[in-house]
Amino acid sequence: MTGLADFAPTLLGVGLLTALTTLVLWGFRAPHRFAPAFAIVRGAAQLAAISFILSGVITSPLWVGVALSVMFTVAAVTAARRIRWSLSHFALVSGAMACGIAITLIIVFATGAIGFTPRYALAIGGIVIGNAMTVATLAGRRFIESVDEQWDEVEGWLALGATPRQSTIHLARGAIYSALIPSTDQTKTTGLVTLPGAFVGAIFGGVSPVAAGQFQIIVLASIMAAGSITAVIVISVLAPVRVRPMALE
Repeated sequence: MTGLADFAPTLLGVGLLTALTTLVLWGFRAPHRFAPAFAIVRGAAQLAAISFILSGVITSPLWVGVALSVMFTVAAVTAARRIRWSLSHFALVSGAMACGIAITLIIVFATGAIGFTPRYALAIGGIVIGNAMTVATLAGRRFIESVDEQWDEVEGWLALGATPRQSTIHLARGAIYSALIPSTDQTKTTGLVTLPGAFVGAIFGGVSPVAAGQFQIIVLASIMAAGSITAVIVISVLAPVRVRPMALE
């Protein structure tokens, strides 16, 4: 049985890292300097709760489905808030993410690349959902910021007779590219710069390095596919701009 003393090193390490993060940002007088610390505390609480819950339901298709639904909803709300909350933005982000995630997971499980079991569905589903959320956020924010920053150019194209979509197409494509840079770099440098969490976790779970590598490359390909679909849909809907967008916080 795990006692409180077993968590002491973890609590100490996380506490020191959180304090260090806050002090560095405080020293530089960065805005929202406490946000990372609050995120760590919140993440720890959520992980503790989900670890307790999943320990008893990880083999149940129903409860795994519920868990993935909750993850997806929270991810969609988070991404929508980052590009300025509205029901239309929530619907856009939800639809884009759902499309990208669904197509990706159908391919993964239909091909037999990963066995269609509750455990694997939860593992790869959670990873893909999280990354789709990040891509939706980055794509949306980058596009809105680019249009705001280069509004004179966009307005010039509109004055020359270009359609709203034509006037921002280069900004839209740039936003998609920028949103995919983290996933692209992560995939390109896997094994050279970093050992991804799914790979390390699989090895710690007793899986051979070769099998862990197979699982990881499937995860990375899934992240790229779902992210690409999500970004393209989000930007395709946002791109026809007629009015200068408000600057994001």
